[in-house]
Amino acid sequence: MRIYALGDIHGQAEGLAVAHARIAADRARCGDTAAPVVHVGDLIAKGPASREVVQFLMDGQAQGQPWIVLKGNHERMFSIFLDDPEACDPGKRSAGRWIDPAGGGDVVLASFGVPDASTRPLAEVHTEALARVPQATRDWLARLPTSWLSPLALFVHAGIRPALDLQAQAETDMLWIRKPFQSDLRDHGVLVVHGHTPGRRVRHFGNRVNLDTGAATGGPVSAVRIDAEGVWLLTDDAPQWLGPSQSQRRIPVDPMGGGVAGSAVDRTEGGHGTGDCGAAGVGGDAGRG
Repeated sequence: MRIYALGDIHGQAEGLAVAHARIAADRARCGDTAAPVVHVGDLIAKGPASREVVQFLMDGQAQGQPWIVLKGNHERMFSIFLDDPEACDPGKRSAGRWIDPAGGGDVVLASFGVPDASTRPLAEVHTEALARVPQATRDWLARLPTSWLSPLALFVHAGIRPALDLQAQAETDMLWIRKPFQSDLRDHGVLVVHGHTPGRRVRHFGNRVNLDTGAATGGPVSAVRIDAEGVWLLTDDAPQWLGPSQSQRRIPVDPMGGGVAGSAVDRTEGGHGTGDCGAAGVGGDAGRG
């Protein structure tokens, strides 16, 4: 089994195209056209082409592409604004409105044909937004799931609340959480693949993988392949191994106080090959675990 996943897109249509091209090239090497492609949310805001990104993903799903598209905090804030322009997302801690430049909503609305949202009367902007954003788009945004669980990983936008059953997770946590999720080194029972917190590169922390590489501020939209041999960063050259799969991980418990002893990633067990689609070769499962 293999799964592809993309980090935050933030209205960067060109970056999304590059990431999908890398996935297509890897699919061709593997002979696998059925592996799902998971987009971990924050499809919109900050970049100039939110409408184009949303339409691309909607069209792909309508055409039968095996794409899973998750909700990010920006998708929820967009939906909240369309329902009630005075409302604030309960997960938002920073000052200011979503439609202000710092929030990124102004460029979302501009991509739908509603200019200068942050400087015009709110009621006027909202009326225009309702007229410009198609109902089909609103319905699609409202239906986006907050997580997707597979045998290889749990995919979610921001993360999960540690030590809480996966079925009991709150949507606001899954869209907004940073602490204590990112500082918790315990095994969550499944590898958590997420975005939301930008970094300079994709990083595998042992119990989680962060795919957000700063598309909101001009960074790339990153893509990985996850299979039985681990997590692989897709590049224009050979895939780069980032860390072990769920079945290979060993995260020892610290006997002195709960937490994790030593490194969060154990790379001592098993080889990781060359990135050529796992041990099964073309068209098959990787054959380990």
